[in-house]
Amino acid sequence: MSTEIEINAPRRLQHMKLAGIVALLIAAGVVTNGIASRIHAKRQMTAWSAAQAVPTVVANPPSHDSAGQALVLPGQLSAFVNAPIYARVPGYLHAWYADIGTHVKAGQLLGEIDTPDLDQQLAQAHADLRNSQANETLAASTAHRWTQMLQQDSVSQQEADEKTSDLAAKQAMVAASEANVRRLEALESFKRITAPFDGIVTARKTDVGALINAGGGNGPELFTVSDAHRLRVYVSVPQNEAAAIRPGLTSTLTVPERPGMHFNATLVDTDDAITPSSGTLLVQLEVDNSSGLLIPGEYTEVHFDLAADSRALTIPASALMFREDGLRVAVVGPENRAVLKPVTIATDLGTRIVIASGLSATDRVIDNPPDSLAQGDTVRLVSPPATRAFAQRHDAERGHG
Repeated sequence: MSTEIEINAPRRLQHMKLAGIVALLIAAGVVTNGIASRIHAKRQMTAWSAAQAVPTVVANPPSHDSAGQALVLPGQLSAFVNAPIYARVPGYLHAWYADIGTHVKAGQLLGEIDTPDLDQQLAQAHADLRNSQANETLAASTAHRWTQMLQQDSVSQQEADEKTSDLAAKQAMVAASEANVRRLEALESFKRITAPFDGIVTARKTDVGALINAGGGNGPELFTVSDAHRLRVYVSVPQNEAAAIRPGLTSTLTVPERPGMHFNATLVDTDDAITPSSGTLLVQLEVDNSSGLLIPGEYTEVHFDLAADSRALTIPASALMFREDGLRVAVVGPENRAVLKPVTIATDLGTRIVIASGLSATDRVIDNPPDSLAQGDTVRLVSPPATRAFAQRHDAERGHG
């Protein structure tokens, strides 16, 4: 009985060892397969991540603007002639005959001034003139008599010369008195305030009984008359557009209170100087206002039609890249690698930018380049028809986090 037990024990141990080895081999195979699958998955993930890291971009060549540029600038309307009218003589306002908004003709009476002091000065000047004329008459008769007596040797030559000289002095006094009378009469004419030209009274800053001071600049003007049949338009043009401002340039005006209406203006001249404080060129235009629809002093938008530059290239504003070393534009180079080119701007049109230098007509400009895009980075191009689908997919990916 004991002998059978001793024989079966080694066999059972051999079976258990064999089963353990098989189990160990199976476990090793499972582990090896898991490791291999993980390595393969990691390689796939790395390849996918690398592919996704390549930015997908849309690139198009810059365009030529053959229709020209519309330069829109703010302007100020001004009356063609604007005259503040001051008093030339002191006194009190006797009456006024034209209020603001009155259409007046040249020479039309606007007001009258009472000048009692000036009236007395004129009366005194007339009296002095009559006195001078009387003295001249007496000196003339005296000189005539002394000349006759000299011919008869009744008086000396010296005495006759004295009488003749006295006559000349009296004649000079008469001339001086006459000039003084004419001066005061000219001042008397300024008692009547008249319109200097055809126009509209745009201001009345006096009233009956108001004290009037002579001269301009010491106080407010009495009236202001403006000629608004034609208007001047003053526009400050930036220096980079100053070269395009030349005689014959056409422009149109728009004003906020008359939407949809356009008024043609003609270029008159410029001040031929750049203002240092603003870096602009002052331009003067004229616009016909015979209809009276425009008002002096109001704000207007001036639309200049600039000639197109055949060499100018236009790109979307979203293609610009602002870097520490200056303004850049990314283009697609050989082997679909990004090339960052420095550019200068000629005109900012809002959503479009006119490039002055830095690009060529054959460059493929990347629109909306990633901020992380660097020189030499590989990019993936999307054809223009696929642009919308790409944008929708990109938005969906962002929405899913």
